[in-house]
Amino acid sequence: MYQWRKFEFFEEKYAGKCLVPDEVAGKIECCSSGRGKIAVGCEDGTVSLLDRGFKFSYGFQAHTSSVLFIQQLKQRNFLLTVGEDEQISPQLSSVCLKVFDLDKTQPEGTSTPIPDCIQILRIFTNQFPEAKITSFLVLEEAPPILLIAIGLDNGCIYCIQGDIARERIKRFMLQVEKSQDKSQCGITGMGFRVDGKAFHLFAVTPTSVSLFNLQTQPAARQTLDHIGSNVNSVAMNDRLELIIGRPEAVYFYEVDGRGPCWGFEGEKKFLGWFRGYLLCVIADQRSGSNTFNIYDLKNRLIAHSIVTKEVSHMLCEWGSILLIMNDKSALCIGEKDMESKLDMLFKKNLYTVAINLVQSQQADAAATAEVLRKYGDHLYMKQDFDEAMSQYIHTIGHLEPSYVIQKFLDAQRIYNLTNYLEKLHEKGLASKDHTTLLLNCYTKLKDVDKLNVFIKSEDGEIKFDVETAIRVCRAANYHEHAMFVAKKSGRHEWYLKILLEDLGRYDEALQYISSLDQSQSGVTVKEYGKILIEHKPMETIEILMGLCTEGASNGTSYSYMLPSPVDFLNIFVHYPRSLMNFLEKYITKVKDSPAQVEIHNTLLELYLSSDLNFPSMSLENGTTTTSNGNGKLVELPKKEDTKNMENDHEERLQKGLLLLKTAWPLDQEQPLYDVDLAIILCEMNSFKEGLLYLYEKLKLYKEVIACYMRSHDHEGLIGCCKRLGDSGKGGDPTLWADLLKYFGELGEECSKEVREVLNYIERDEILPPIMVLQTLSSNPCLTLSVIRDYIARKLEHESKLIEEDRRMIDKYQEETLTMRKEIQDLRTNARIFQLSKCSACTFTLDLPAVHFMCMHSFHQRCLGDNEKECPECAPEYRSVVEMKRNLEQNSKNQDQFFKQVKNSKDGFSVIAEYFGKGIISKTSKKESGGGSLNSNSNSTHGF
Repeated sequence: MYQWRKFEFFEEKYAGKCLVPDEVAGKIECCSSGRGKIAVGCEDGTVSLLDRGFKFSYGFQAHTSSVLFIQQLKQRNFLLTVGEDEQISPQLSSVCLKVFDLDKTQPEGTSTPIPDCIQILRIFTNQFPEAKITSFLVLEEAPPILLIAIGLDNGCIYCIQGDIARERIKRFMLQVEKSQDKSQCGITGMGFRVDGKAFHLFAVTPTSVSLFNLQTQPAARQTLDHIGSNVNSVAMNDRLELIIGRPEAVYFYEVDGRGPCWGFEGEKKFLGWFRGYLLCVIADQRSGSNTFNIYDLKNRLIAHSIVTKEVSHMLCEWGSILLIMNDKSALCIGEKDMESKLDMLFKKNLYTVAINLVQSQQADAAATAEVLRKYGDHLYMKQDFDEAMSQYIHTIGHLEPSYVIQKFLDAQRIYNLTNYLEKLHEKGLASKDHTTLLLNCYTKLKDVDKLNVFIKSEDGEIKFDVETAIRVCRAANYHEHAMFVAKKSGRHEWYLKILLEDLGRYDEALQYISSLDQSQSGVTVKEYGKILIEHKPMETIEILMGLCTEGASNGTSYSYMLPSPVDFLNIFVHYPRSLMNFLEKYITKVKDSPAQVEIHNTLLELYLSSDLNFPSMSLENGTTTTSNGNGKLVELPKKEDTKNMENDHEERLQKGLLLLKTAWPLDQEQPLYDVDLAIILCEMNSFKEGLLYLYEKLKLYKEVIACYMRSHDHEGLIGCCKRLGDSGKGGDPTLWADLLKYFGELGEECSKEVREVLNYIERDEILPPIMVLQTLSSNPCLTLSVIRDYIARKLEHESKLIEEDRRMIDKYQEETLTMRKEIQDLRTNARIFQLSKCSACTFTLDLPAVHFMCMHSFHQRCLGDNEKECPECAPEYRSVVEMKRNLEQNSKNQDQFFKQVKNSKDGFSVIAEYFGKGIISKTSKKESGGGSLNSNSNSTHGF
């Protein structure tokens, strides 16, 4: 004990002026703490309740005689007392147990409240004979169930279990010691131990320490020691261990026997436990004084020591330790705050004690880290760098790492710094900068073994920033380590970057890409495809084919989940020939790609391009160089290479034409490429064959002949018009008119071509002769002899038409005169009907008869109800009326009229036909009476 350090971690409160209030007049027999109050039982039977600072709250008469034991419950505001009352009869003991409800009071005409006594229980009965009570203990099992243990001087323990307030209880007895000498067998202390379902009771006598297992029936007893202790020197700590004080030492007991002991000399008058501290009131036989010590057993120090008067009771309440003296003075001792205790230790440089203190008192991690930091700073100032770093390592997670790193960077203690950074990574608290610094430490120390351990950890967990580690290892030329990290973490892009950019291992990179799943493989090819195409074009194309055509073939439908070749076009930006090869292979294998339009567009552009990169020729083959204006040398191919380039271009043009044709199937309205783009490409690259094909497919015949006109291909022009100008085959006859106009404006000798064009114009009657003459008159190189035969034939033909028209006019005039005479005759002269037979039944006509103006006669019976029109003439009349009605309806369809005019060789004849049918006529003028001026009624009425 004398070797232990002493500190003043506790201080006296209330400036030493604590006194038991004067209201507590009798001698204090017992005390109990709990629920913010102190209950004091006196020899006169009164119980007083004291508030904080020993202020008297109220008191009441609990027993008529002395109060022997008192206990406050914590879960309910109940107060249990054991005391002596008036003896009702000689057979009944005067000692009883009372239960007071402190929340209920019964005022008796005064202002002082009296708690309600809800139960009075006689302790001793016939089965439990009376003896002197030496100890009293209450356990709150589960409210309202209580377990009360009453220790007697005869070595027995009376137990009362149940709802005491309602007297629903059971009693049982535990026998501890049997001896005639009561001074050796009396129960001096007890302690309950409840650990889960384990339920035990410690019992202490002057000669033994026993343990009862209350789960068994009857309770099994186990002797833990054959040495006991006196009254007031028994306590329980917060680990549910029994503490016994003896003159030579303090002993700890668990359920399996004696535990550690501490050699504190002196008679232990009082023993207690407070917040992990052991409390002892020790009597010094030599000086005759009492000393109150507070021991910190974990840290082996005396937290407080004070000489006191004769102590009668020791309690813990209000966060303090309370000592009540025999003279009713009191001592209130409180623990100082952690900061004050640490400051005290820091001033004495007792950092190890401070660390043990904060750890033993379960201080928060931040406070512990602060103590460790100060200790580390102290060691650092003493240049004990290794030990300082060991302290700083324990602060990881609470102390900013830069604080430590800066210190050891300045001191150039790279080994210590490496150790700290390693621990930082182990706990997963390292940032990118920490990883960079640690790897730089390894590389600077050239410690490959540690680098291997750090990078190639076998626990499967990466505790550093992957990207930073890869970058640092690359910079230090530790490529294998960087690749290991990239592969382990699944950073395929980094793995390939190292292989391709740093090591140039292209075959290995291609093999690695092939081993990845489809999605990852596609991403990596997009990222590094340019490098792979440059060095391994054929192998890269094979990988792309595998990505884009996996599961697809000529006979199966395309999987829309596969990547599209369009996604990889960017990697071919400087290698169009490789792109052409890739797309050709793709369209050969896949026929129904969702991106087929974009693919065909790209292929078409490659085919038609005049400057597609030709395979470069090496300088050894005689290639010359020149500057391209940007300071770079450009290879100039030799003459034979130029010829090969021309052949290559011609071959690609033929492929382009084939693509234009095959990608526009006959059964489809739209091709598998963008027509507008194809036309633009053909125009830009002067690809005449492609333009002719596209214009003809689009039925843009005028653009077709315009192509021939621009190239002055007269033979092809006439042949094109022969093929496309036949209206019977869906052609456009006006092409011949455009062709004639072309020759008329040509300004050179083209008599042969004009004569051939005139034959077709004359055959299909495309243009009138006057327009032919006007068109050809613009060409000064043409003579009249070119069109003489054509004009002669047209004049002869026109003369015949005029003669025929005159003959038809004379015929129609004669028929018109005849019809007018007939109409006049019908209006002015009577009609004589001389038919003697019915036109229907051919029998002799008799009355009643019906005669029609068309000179048909019928029996009335033969007509039936139809007497208004002639049965013989009615069908013809109806057909005429129906035809007229149809013509009137068609006259309203303007689109049909204009379509006929446009498609007819002679639009004037169509208009004349409409006039002749009466479809087109002037608006009728109406008379004032509303009748029509020209009524054409052709109905035949009977009379």
